[in-house]
Amino acid sequence: MPGEKKLDVKKFGARGDGISDDTAAFQKALDAAAESRGTVTVPDGTYLCGRIHMPPHTGLVGNATWGYREGGGSVLKLKDASSPCLLDITGAVGATINGLSLEGGRIGSGIHGIHAGPLEGKKEEDAPRIERCRVSGFSGHGINLDPIWCFSIRSCMVCFNAGHGIHVGGWDGFILDNWLSGNGGAGYCSEKPNASMTMTGNRIEWNQGGGIKLVGACHYNITGNYIDRSGGPAIRTSGRDATSPSFTVSICGNVIYRSGKPEWTPDRNLSAHLVFEETHGLTCVGNTMCVGTDDGGGLLSPEYGIVIRALKNSVIKDNTLHIGCLTELIRDLGGHGEGVVVKDNPGSLYTDAPKMIWQSNLR
Repeated sequence: MPGEKKLDVKKFGARGDGISDDTAAFQKALDAAAESRGTVTVPDGTYLCGRIHMPPHTGLVGNATWGYREGGGSVLKLKDASSPCLLDITGAVGATINGLSLEGGRIGSGIHGIHAGPLEGKKEEDAPRIERCRVSGFSGHGINLDPIWCFSIRSCMVCFNAGHGIHVGGWDGFILDNWLSGNGGAGYCSEKPNASMTMTGNRIEWNQGGGIKLVGACHYNITGNYIDRSGGPAIRTSGRDATSPSFTVSICGNVIYRSGKPEWTPDRNLSAHLVFEETHGLTCVGNTMCVGTDDGGGLLSPEYGIVIRALKNSVIKDNTLHIGCLTELIRDLGGHGEGVVVKDNPGSLYTDAPKMIWQSNLR
């Protein structure tokens, strides 16, 4: 009915039987919801869909009964390789995605689960909310927001995607209480212009391309996360080029375990818990780091605790590296500017570890 605030997608023809193409039904329901700034509800079922575009000020809400290893409840499943993404929120100002399980099935190449792209003439904050969703198995990134301006991702599981779990180019975000697990890239990555992010209470684990990767980032608060078994560093900051360092980054109170998984870390210099390069205004205080192996044993890692190069006006202090790494707790490669303080980072090496063999062809 006109003006209705809650619209059941099945009333627009969606079947949710895992066989029928439900793309048109979802689009019709969302377009109707846009007339009243309403929400489309998604009953339990498996809905085969291609690209769905969310209009501004609409919601898409389902039943979040998914688990760690599999989806459940309201499942949207990518139907073929012809779509650039499953949910397109480009221009969807004020949209909410809540309680859905999005499954990519590793179909195609470079297909994202949730995507926001460029929009000519954009003049206001995007402000989407992505909550209680499981975004899994896409051949691109799980969530790709590039560019984005104001957003939140809360209590989601973004897992087993071929690209990064979350890839962001933009500003003013909250990434809170999520699982970012088993992705082919980093758990969280930002290589485009990016700033003003708060990352708190996330579990970031078993990502082949690292835990958190920041290039040319500024104004980040990374606090109280658990980062486990990354390929390469748990957290890495670097400059975009000689004139664009990362700056004003606060990294405090994180627990970091067994970074630099050897099979995923071909560069020995990146076998470290933390790598900070070309970074100004860094505060790294009160983090805890420990060496480890895979759950079933194998080679220990990482080689180094903290690797630093070309810092300026930065403090690395009061971190603990008990059985922190294999070779060197703090590896200082020099090239720093003024105002760099590195002290009071107690720890110990795992001296009984078998010698690790690094090969350039490790993948």
